Amino acid sequence: MLKFYFHQTPNPMKIALYLEEAGLPYELIPVDTMKGEQHTAEFRAISPNGKTPAIEDDGKRVFDSTAILMYLSEKTGLLAGKAEERSEMLSWLMFLATGLGPFSGQSVHFRHKAPEQVPYAINRYLREAERHYEVLETHMEGRDYIVGDEYSIADIAAWGWIDKAMAVLGGEGLASYPNLKRWFAGINARPAVERARNIDKDIQFKSDFDEEAARALYPQNFDKKS
Repeated sequence: MLKFYFHQTPNPMKIALYLEEAGLPYELIPVDTMKGEQHTAEFRAISPNGKTPAIEDDGKRVFDSTAILMYLSEKTGLLAGKAEERSEMLSWLMFLATGLGPFSGQSVHFRHKAPEQVPYAINRYLREAERHYEVLETHMEGRDYIVGDEYSIADIAAWGWIDKAMAVLGGEGLASYPNLKRWFAGINARPAVERARNIDKDIQFKSDFDEEAARALYPQNFDKKS
């Protein structure tokens, strides 16, 4: 059975949603990143970058949410998009993986988690996150889905981070992005979303962002190098 290494953060939630949409059986393995469990040798053997999500399937490891979505959709043929739209699919997946996701994460970090409020960093990452939202807002004019005319892994990949629009953008979240707001409401109403949100209902993850959590999440900030 597929093993799914999970924490309740945007990138693993993408995989939770895919698995629930596809109806694939899996074993959920929690990785409490605020306790530093992502740094164990056992987990690094599966995810060398020390990040969730990761999966093990048929003796193979796959890490990084975009790689997992591509691998599972190609293996199963589910939610992969149409063959003739492959170039469009790859383009939007990479846009989300290298742009919207990272800049959203940095916007959240510098606005909510950084030990010092650095105006330049806050402005830089917030404005870039907003710019990526604007690209998607323009693209979604008159569209129901990101690629083509059917729901796909592109929508799942975007949902994971846009679900956190309030934390990323502040203010009223998606209020300034009516096309994205409409799209998100449609995705968010899918039954699989509720199932994905509840897959960890019996798991107690650490929630206090204290020094232990900061050291676990950002060890490079504490390592002393001579």
